[in-house]
Amino acid sequence: MKLKEGKNHHTYVVEKIRIELNLERRLEALGLTDGAKITVLNNDKKGAMTVRFRGTRFALGRRIAENILVREAQE
Repeated sequence: MKLKEGKNHHTYVVEKIRIELNLERRLEALGLTDGAKITVLNNDKKGAMTVRFRGTRFALGRRIAENILVREAQE
């Protein structure tokens, strides 16, 4: 599923990031890589969504969230 479809307070595992190379490299530098756990903090379905990964909160735009494929994390 796409990250933008994620539910609030659910944790997911990144499977694939499909976006321009320079933006993908920037996300990798922040710690968002394949296999990383990401928690959706606020996804109100309009505008940016707030997520947490590697202990830090980030706001991701819809276009970026559309191109991050995730699966539900096993708790």
